[in-house]
Amino acid sequence: MDFSDLTGRRQSVRSYTDSPVENWKIDALIEAVRLAPSACNSQPWKLIIIEDQQKKNAVAQATYSKLVSFNKFAVQAPVIAILTIERTQMISQIGGHLKDREFPLIDIGIAAAHFCLQAADLGLGTCMVGWFDEDAVREIVGIPERKRIGLLITLGYSADETLRPKLRKPRDKMCSFNSYFTRG
Repeated sequence: MDFSDLTGRRQSVRSYTDSPVENWKIDALIEAVRLAPSACNSQPWKLIIIEDQQKKNAVAQATYSKLVSFNKFAVQAPVIAILTIERTQMISQIGGHLKDREFPLIDIGIAAAHFCLQAADLGLGTCMVGWFDEDAVREIVGIPERKRIGLLITLGYSADETLRPKLRKPRDKMCSFNSYFTRG
């Protein structure tokens, strides 16, 4: 499909079937993340694919609690991907410090977008999850204590293929030309 159709189809999925995700599709997702651009080509991420259902369920359960229940859908997803934030190259670190920019956070956002758009192109659904117990996920997956987990992405086949309307700001509220302020 063309890119406009792809961006129109991609949506956050919060209800999954129990159909497994084919290995060749997982391979395509890994390649999409591998090819994502990053500051100074530092690729400051590690992608961890959780397919083992016991481990995946434990990670999913670390995304909600009795008080915060909005991520309970994560247990339905047959796969959860984890993006950790890895050390960047020295030039990227210096540039980030001098410019007061968190390049690794920008970079994993780009990598996650590649993952989600590739998934949509393959007929899969995703949802980026930023609310989780980082220490619990780190322990379940064996991520070293010094590593940060940027985000989780649920992955699978959507239980509902209906495309929801995209509620977005109008163009004139999110874009201007040649100046921050829109001329009026």
